[in-house]
Amino acid sequence: MKSSVLEIVGLTIPCFSVNTLIIGSGAASLNAALRLFGSGQKDIAIATERWGAGTSNNAGSDKQTYYKQSLYGQESDSPIRMAEDLFSGGSMHGDIALCEAQNSSLAFFNLIGLGVPFPHDRFGGYVGYKTDHDPLGRGTSAGPLTSHLMFEAMAGEVKKKGIPVLNDHEIIVLLTQKIEDNQHVIGAVALDKTELAAGRLGLVLFNAVNVVLGTGGPGGIYRTSVYPESQLGSHGLALSIGAVGQNLTESQFGLASIKFRWNLSGTYQQVIPRYVSTDMDGRGEEEFLNEYFPDMGTLATAIFLKGYQWPFDPKKVRDYGSSLIDVLVYQETVVKGRRVFLDYTANLTGGGCLAEFSFENLGAEAYKYLEKSGVLFGTPIERLKAMNLPAVDLYKEHNIDLEKEYLEIAVCAQHNNGGLRGNVWWESNIKHLFPVGEVNGSHGIYRPGGSALNAGQVGSQRAAFFITKRYAASPPDEGIFAAAVSAQTKNILDFVNRLSRFPAKDDEFLHSTRREIQGRMSSFGAHIRDPKQIEDARNKAWDLYARIRKEMRVSSLQKLPEAFKNLDLCLTHAVYLDAIVEYIHNDGKSRGSFLVLDKGGQKPCEKLGEEWRFSLNEKGSFVEKKILEVRLNEKKEITKNWVDIRPIPREESWFENIWKDYLADNFF
Repeated sequence: MKSSVLEIVGLTIPCFSVNTLIIGSGAASLNAALRLFGSGQKDIAIATERWGAGTSNNAGSDKQTYYKQSLYGQESDSPIRMAEDLFSGGSMHGDIALCEAQNSSLAFFNLIGLGVPFPHDRFGGYVGYKTDHDPLGRGTSAGPLTSHLMFEAMAGEVKKKGIPVLNDHEIIVLLTQKIEDNQHVIGAVALDKTELAAGRLGLVLFNAVNVVLGTGGPGGIYRTSVYPESQLGSHGLALSIGAVGQNLTESQFGLASIKFRWNLSGTYQQVIPRYVSTDMDGRGEEEFLNEYFPDMGTLATAIFLKGYQWPFDPKKVRDYGSSLIDVLVYQETVVKGRRVFLDYTANLTGGGCLAEFSFENLGAEAYKYLEKSGVLFGTPIERLKAMNLPAVDLYKEHNIDLEKEYLEIAVCAQHNNGGLRGNVWWESNIKHLFPVGEVNGSHGIYRPGGSALNAGQVGSQRAAFFITKRYAASPPDEGIFAAAVSAQTKNILDFVNRLSRFPAKDDEFLHSTRREIQGRMSSFGAHIRDPKQIEDARNKAWDLYARIRKEMRVSSLQKLPEAFKNLDLCLTHAVYLDAIVEYIHNDGKSRGSFLVLDKGGQKPCEKLGEEWRFSLNEKGSFVEKKILEVRLNEKKEITKNWVDIRPIPREESWFENIWKDYLADNFF
């Protein structure tokens, strides 16, 4: 990395020139850096708004899963079989599924080599278990903090190798240049927060041949979210320069604690806690699920099944399925305005038509699981301590004692299955831009639990390999770069001057716009979607985006990053809502992890009101056969394109021919 100073539009601006700029410090970004370094491309740098602030380092569950090809004992598996299972989730391109499967073992053993403690038996077999949407038992785990351990291992290696890290650098714009008929990314603009804190503008330029974007999911667009509070996302960076988004309708939602943001999957549900609701002041306690389930055995089994059916799924709502619980929690919290808690201190109680809790009334699957785990006794907290003590300790570390207090919960946004489009080397339609990790929309409608961690590792290693082989050139001379970006830099400076020319008396506008964005997405773009309201929500989103650009002001230079983040989030939520409108206009019904209300459909259960009717997509319907792509054109108008789903490639596997292509680099 070379540092210099550029004179652009009358300002002296620090500039870093580098072959590859890596934005973000999560597991996918760090893997990209290490893979580039290991393959000989050492002219790289990592820029991050806060080291270790993303989802990788701050998220998990009772037993956070990493999904990989089966490597144990007599399990019969293959890359093609794994690809078929990924592909069968719907709206996923077959060549991407094959890449994620074919490179799964390579990515997994790289983590083993870095010291991530995935468990194995005395013969060295890496045992697996079934996770959600997984037919074979490909899941593995290093405990509640699997992705944190991945981050730690890679962060240590980044430090050991001396890879430059520019901390407290908020990337606010990606710089582009049209070359022939293609838009290329050629660098970025950042705000150095240390400089801002000192009262200086803090603008920084990056002159880069390639940009790896690893900034995670759009957690900041939701009010009710299990994303770490530090994980806001930056999809708007790429969308604003014309990067194609795909499957933006497909996010994953599920039950989570909200005082400390954490998924409540696995043993948190399998020990069968009580679900209670209260008014906003904590009075009027009710076991609200009792009213809707026909008997105690059905209710207790549904709670148990939330363990490995954790994501909300409209297919699991009817017939008293586990996802009916998510609907009922939503009704309590959003419709009725009450608070909902899990209580681990006591077993479910009966009343009315429901008998008292008894293990003998559980469904066969639940009973056998608890019996085999040796926990057919006691209260939920006693069972949880016996099955998974670290899951209890985790909350104690965050000042929540499950032995003594209720745990407040909600249905929360947890993962974005859609995102930016990438090819089989994870390159965007914007040349030299590589979205990796959750920002890349490689997943379809359903994905096995833990497959996101695999996809992030595979995608970043693929991007690094391609950059090393095809995009290894040195960055252009600073003078050439300055000439190419002077107009874009002037536009940014003009906007910054407008933000700060007449300082705001306070930052209420910043805070209120953030609340409006998050409130709108959680109300209209989350797991419950009302066709009667979605268009109005979309229109208001675009109106807010125009208003922010025109009216937003900051009280000080230190608030500039927050202002640019609001702009990014506002654009992101407007594009997402536009994608949802397009989906519904094409007769899209409930699927994946969202329910579309439909007065012509069926009720989730008899005792819910008529307003809850919904339908599932019919097999072979238009939206099931296509993938929705959206992008902003050069006029900043949103365009939509429904593309065919590419099948899984079935190519020749004759060794001599592949070897010849490999030696000649023809496989690109």
